[in-house]
Amino acid sequence: MKKTYLLLAFLTFSILGIAQTPEDKLKSLGITLPKQSSPIANYVNYVRTGNLVYFSGTGPSVEDQGYIKGKLGKDLTIEQGQEAARITGINLIAKLKSAIGDLNKVKRIVKVLGMVNCTENFTDQPRVMNGFSDLMVAVFGEKGKHARSAVGMAALPMNMAVEIEMIVEVED
Repeated sequence: MKKTYLLLAFLTFSILGIAQTPEDKLKSLGITLPKQSSPIANYVNYVRTGNLVYFSGTGPSVEDQGYIKGKLGKDLTIEQGQEAARITGINLIAKLKSAIGDLNKVKRIVKVLGMVNCTENFTDQPRVMNGFSDLMVAVFGEKGKHARSAVGMAALPMNMAVEIEMIVEVED
């Protein structure tokens, strides 16, 4: 019920043309950005070059619970995979905020690579990745629409359900 109310509030603001910041949209969706963790190996969470920010592969980590793990087509349903992709999106938005300070500086989510841990016969990787893409559009509107690849992987680190890379164009 709470999700339905929040969605209705979001749609009302959108239809009426009331300008909402990405932070307002996150709040109206009931999303609190998690604290950022350090990388698990010898790399950085992101690299900025000019007006582009490249994000390292990120997974569906939930604070105090670890990663959502398992293979799509065996251990997880499409809906569970979509939720894992959505949670990964929330984690990437938190990293984005850390990288640029103000989410209003986002000019465009440019490119996304979604890797889905799945069985060899699983073919619904794009449906799984919609959990991520729908969130980006809900938070950033037209700026959240992006080019995307959704691919199946035989394995991902720590058996996480999905891993997502993202490139974002920002304004100074």
